[in-house]
Amino acid sequence: MTGGGVTDVGDLVPYIAAALVIGGVAVALSRRREYILRWCVWAVAVPAVVAILYAGPGGAAALAAAVGVVCAAEYGLLTRLPVPDRVVLGVAVAALPVTAWLAPAQLPRLFAAAVLAVALVPLLSGDAAGGLNRLCLGVLGVVWFAPLIGVVLLGPAALALFAAVSVADVIASFGGRSLGGPRLSPLSPAKHWSGVLAGTAAGLGVLALLGAFTPALAVAVAFGAPLGDLLESMVKRGAEVKDSASWLAGAGGLLDRLDSLLLALALALLLSW
Repeated sequence: MTGGGVTDVGDLVPYIAAALVIGGVAVALSRRREYILRWCVWAVAVPAVVAILYAGPGGAAALAAAVGVVCAAEYGLLTRLPVPDRVVLGVAVAALPVTAWLAPAQLPRLFAAAVLAVALVPLLSGDAAGGLNRLCLGVLGVVWFAPLIGVVLLGPAALALFAAVSVADVIASFGGRSLGGPRLSPLSPAKHWSGVLAGTAAGLGVLALLGAFTPALAVAVAFGAPLGDLLESMVKRGAEVKDSASWLAGAGGLLDRLDSLLLALALALLLSW
């Protein structure tokens, strides 16, 4: 299954390199420390991601599994899940992209097993006071991070989607602050409709530039990216924290940077199946 017109990761390399250079110039001109730090992170991470994806489905599965483990760990910490819940969630999330690579036909069965596993941890612990909350948070974690299988199943289109969502995210932040206007949602008061529209236009432009503009990916960028951002904002507000973590320079945690991509991947998979 593929989600776009690109046929090889190598086809995207010149465009992604050019985007990094143009982005570097733009953030330098903005003089905003937040954007400069964020660009520095991408300047290191993007070449590494491209190299891993260039290795093929096995590399994509390893990358998605590693990202899933980190995101699950950050999520478990910010929602204050006990250690056993976090361990089971991390294992379940890592197993999904590996299965997407080695035995994709078994994904529905493994997804059901993953949900059951995270639900059994609080059940078997006999947690009468907080068991329901732990169960719900664990199941949400599986559902939220399961779309990382798209890194494997979508092929090179996943990289195009990653590039489009990343650009859309930055432009939405910058555009919203510059243009102002009606606020997007009480879940994220700093975001504006103007930023979402500007970011969506930029993201769709990236898809077109990369030759990956399809209805599935366009919908994923236009709707999945902003909704994914709001989903993480809702989780963080519920947990009363600002960022999912603090180890990533200028970005909080990995989940803070990939929140938009997760729901975009989910929509791309749903519409490309």
